Amino acid sequence: MRPSRFRQALTLAALAAVGCTTLAACGHSDSARTENGATVLRYLGWSDQVTLPEVAESLGFFDGKVKLDWVGNTISGPQEIQSAATGQVDFGGAFAGAVAKLISAGAPVTAVVNEYGADEKSFTGYYVPDGSGVHSVLDLIGKKVGVNTLGGQNEADLHDALKKAGATLDQIKSVQLVPLPPPNTEDALRKGQIDAAALGGQFQQRALANGGLRPVFTEIDQYGPFNGGPYVFRNDFLAKNPDAVRAFTTGIAKAIEWERTTPRDQAIGKFTQIIQDRHRSGEKTDSLKYWLSVGIPSKGGEISDADFTRWESWLQDTGAIHDKLDPAKFYTNKYNDLVQPKPGS
Repeated sequence: MRPSRFRQALTLAALAAVGCTTLAACGHSDSARTENGATVLRYLGWSDQVTLPEVAESLGFFDGKVKLDWVGNTISGPQEIQSAATGQVDFGGAFAGAVAKLISAGAPVTAVVNEYGADEKSFTGYYVPDGSGVHSVLDLIGKKVGVNTLGGQNEADLHDALKKAGATLDQIKSVQLVPLPPPNTEDALRKGQIDAAALGGQFQQRALANGGLRPVFTEIDQYGPFNGGPYVFRNDFLAKNPDAVRAFTTGIAKAIEWERTTPRDQAIGKFTQIIQDRHRSGEKTDSLKYWLSVGIPSKGGEISDADFTRWESWLQDTGAIHDKLDPAKFYTNKYNDLVQPKPGS
């Protein structure tokens, strides 16, 4: 991957923002489609995986007020939120640093609930084969690292780990980020097409079960448990469809707590059923058995300033921002009934 990858990621964010300066340019209306009394929300899914909205819909947590309309798959959180900003879908989820970058570039979107994170069971690690000469994070300088996308959390993780270890910005930029679909990253590592791989969730557990890999570092080593990224909606959509957004956000919050408290085998059974019932071409369920936890540490996916300020160094060093972050302008928890104080409390 060329050294201009940081600038390319920022350019994508800026283009998304420019594309949303007028409704005509974005090609969308702020009035959502309804079907049998439910607001229809278009979204992008992930191959071989089940998202929180899909869990919430399957379990009835939207209370009949929201219906999902799958329009395709993605392997990139930044792509998801850019699609939401430009009106190709109604919501999207991504790494909080990418959300901060997009909003700072002028995109009119707001985060409403966290959609992923890391805990002691579920986190991303950066793995190499047992026989690799890479033993420390500094050994990654100049190497090829498989990631799910450019401009996402994998990039920020590597930046932060290398900077903490004393690497210069030029050395950090010399790491060659190779975007790969998460289901295929392990195979690329084992075939020697990349030197290291960012592996998380069910794909990490599958790779470790296959043996022969070891971590160079993990997110938990670096940050401890943290909220990784939120779902966002366009601001015009929020203004016109507050009840639908509240039903969606609260449904996601309930799905987070359901995944947190439901016995693992039952959760995996539900995920398997969802994939089988949706009949998407080429999907497999075999990696679902490696799912361990929802990963999101905050109750109901509540968002906080720290979810964004954690990535400030990466945002500044890559030129995405030039001043201190003002995280309060990036998010709201007002649509999340699960975290709002009850009357009289």
